[in-house]
Amino acid sequence: MSSYVNVIERYHDYRPMIQEMLHSILMGLSDVKLFESPEKILETLDELATHYPFLDIVYTLDRHGIQDSPNYVFTESQVKTDHSNRGTDRGQRPYFKMAKEKQTTVFTEPYLSTTDRVLCLSGACPMYNTAGVVTGYLIIDIDLEKTISFLMGDSLRTRFEPLFKTVYSMISLGLFLVVGILLYSGFSELIKMLEEPAHIESIRPFSSIIFITLGLAIFDLAKTTLEEEVLMHKDIFRHSSTRRTITRFMAAIMIAVSIEALLLMFKSAIGAGNYLTSATFMMLSAVALMVGLGVYVYLGAKAENLLMMVKRRKLGTCVEEESEDGR
Repeated sequence: MSSYVNVIERYHDYRPMIQEMLHSILMGLSDVKLFESPEKILETLDELATHYPFLDIVYTLDRHGIQDSPNYVFTESQVKTDHSNRGTDRGQRPYFKMAKEKQTTVFTEPYLSTTDRVLCLSGACPMYNTAGVVTGYLIIDIDLEKTISFLMGDSLRTRFEPLFKTVYSMISLGLFLVVGILLYSGFSELIKMLEEPAHIESIRPFSSIIFITLGLAIFDLAKTTLEEEVLMHKDIFRHSSTRRTITRFMAAIMIAVSIEALLLMFKSAIGAGNYLTSATFMMLSAVALMVGLGVYVYLGAKAENLLMMVKRRKLGTCVEEESEDGR
């Protein structure tokens, strides 16, 4: 599930499109005669549910803000009828006040639903009879996160997200088990050396160090995988999110390579000179990784700033056009 902050940011990016789409749905349903036939309205709403999976609730109010229809609740591409709220006074709700005052289609700002604790958006429009007199108001509530996923073409990936998180959790668990085995081996070797200090060879302590440092590197990799792919929200459409993940993974790899290079340096210093060449190349590899990562982060941040500037200019142009149309 996306974070509230991310959903709000995306809403501001796609506000004109969301309101335009919701306006078209409201116009298609704002027929008084449609709600006079329960069979016809259910058939129409079932059709909408298959095409617009982000719809949440549809209901109507009379001229005084009293709900005169049941709640038509959208669940899993189906519509269910809930009569429990029929007769509820909604005259103080913002969407009713705005629609009654302006006598046109209106939209609320995002708000937190009291039922399922998700960010919602409500749209309301007046309904007229054949004489052109307002007889009531049509209200539609939408799930904002699902709406944004629908507009971005991300609905299918969102369905598979729990599976992805499960797989990443299993991978992280496997890595943590490997860490446990490495730490057990490292400390077991350390205990043996403490029990027989007189028989310790000069190179033997490095076996314990290798086990423990490898455990450290793999633990950092497992922790990064768990945090980035399971615990934290990751917006795949933002370059900063992808850049953060790559940076953390590359940092874990650089730490592992640097530790191994340092150990080989120590081994060569105490007499195992054949390790010096390998240690030098490993250290150079770590430096090359660090330089490459720095260039990637710098260029990625610069490119994202340019994209944000272009998006702000487009958004400013849209706002100016809407203001001119309003005049």
